[in-house]
Amino acid sequence: MITAALKAKIDSLGITEAQVENQLDYFKNGFPFLQIEAAATIDNGIIKLTDSELNELTSLYDDKKADNEIVKFVPASGAASRMFKNLFAFLDGDGSIEKDDFARTFIENISSFAFYEDLEAVLKEQGTSIEKCIADKAYQKIVAALLLDEGLGYGQLPKALLKFHAYPEGNRTPAEEHFIEGVDYALGKNNTVKLHFTVSPEHQERFEKHVAEAKAYMEKEFKCTFDISFSQQKKSTDTIAVNMDNTPFEEEDGSILFRPAGHGALLENLNDIDADLIFIKNIDNVVPDRLKETTTIFKKAIGGLLLKTQETVFDALRTLDESDASEDIMKVQKVVTDSLHIKLPSHYRNFSTSGKKDYLKEKLNRPIRVCGMVENKGEPGGGPFWVADKDGTLSLQIGETAQLDAKAAKTKKILKAASHFNPTDLVCAVKDYKGKAFDLMKFRDPETGFITEKSKGGKDLKAQELPGLWNGSMADWNTLFVEVPLITFNPVKTINDLLRKEHQ
Repeated sequence: MITAALKAKIDSLGITEAQVENQLDYFKNGFPFLQIEAAATIDNGIIKLTDSELNELTSLYDDKKADNEIVKFVPASGAASRMFKNLFAFLDGDGSIEKDDFARTFIENISSFAFYEDLEAVLKEQGTSIEKCIADKAYQKIVAALLLDEGLGYGQLPKALLKFHAYPEGNRTPAEEHFIEGVDYALGKNNTVKLHFTVSPEHQERFEKHVAEAKAYMEKEFKCTFDISFSQQKKSTDTIAVNMDNTPFEEEDGSILFRPAGHGALLENLNDIDADLIFIKNIDNVVPDRLKETTTIFKKAIGGLLLKTQETVFDALRTLDESDASEDIMKVQKVVTDSLHIKLPSHYRNFSTSGKKDYLKEKLNRPIRVCGMVENKGEPGGGPFWVADKDGTLSLQIGETAQLDAKAAKTKKILKAASHFNPTDLVCAVKDYKGKAFDLMKFRDPETGFITEKSKGGKDLKAQELPGLWNGSMADWNTLFVEVPLITFNPVKTINDLLRKEHQ
């Protein structure tokens, strides 16, 4: 039941009562499990490019990229606080590193971090130094200078603004590394690199200042134009939180709590982007220049495959507009099964000619994405699967473990056979064969959300996430999976990840 207090909150956020009622129903009844039929593997849903194919696709991309509006879309709104979870715990402890492996590793390798000089400068302003703190075993003073506002304030900043990599000419943040990547593979029309960052409201001013400084010196260095834009997660995408008995969670002032709904909320931001090609990559998955070549080659390759596939799909759609001939229908059918890796339902053969045309056109006229997949080395998270659609079609989708019935014998068997992992490495085409932008909101599966347990003010609550941006939010896209090298996936989940050789 929508109370007066709840209605007031709904109206202030720009959410409809029907949306909230749906969310409350999902809390009560849960989301259905994703109907996976098999893991996508090499030659069964995942393409492994040969050297000649790699060369062909990168050349195709290089030849065509200047004709396309290209945007590099970087989700960057999350705070880095989770990166420093272990160090915050150390601050709350007794200050000893003897029994704290994480803190000891951090302190013993402190000079290897790209922020070392900045940290030293802050401590000198406080009348000490890193060397003196270590000699005095005042390790918490070093950590406090890194994390807290009276120091560098890294514990409250987004990852985009932390110094990740050291260079002789000046150390770089992830935001700056994405500038360089943009030059490497996202230079489009008019010699312009378009970067779009999703940011949180509290960090946007600082983010804009940092990016403006980077833009100024990089335009001089690379002799190109950087077109930078920002967006914030829309409040209308927030979802209601509930108590453990599924009643709306009230804050201390009596208002109903709504929470940000995960990266799936960014689908609306993506929907607002006007571009021919959109590359999506997380803010923290960057490497130093010495390792960028492989990333660049495979980014161009998946971009080339997307352009090649899109041309094939557009030709097929035009054929359907112009012909009813059975031989043409068969050619288009091969595009659906061979180029898009869609497995037709058993009842397709019973369709009339017009029924087949309608089915094929509906399957073809969708946004297209090509997703890089890395060999699974035990990383948590989503993977590539063959999924049963409601109409009996089998299509390729990315599924999260939270969406799967982990207790089912069939699911266990499929997961055991899984070989690859989703590193969030994709390129998207979001316009149809007539040049009109798709409404991306029409191609998501609303039944693929998540329910998680959280707490606030010492009270347990349940929260709801919208279908993930590259999971359920793209469930009805046409999808291709391509194996990419493991070196292209180097996320920074904790501060000590920056000590790995890939980030040094």
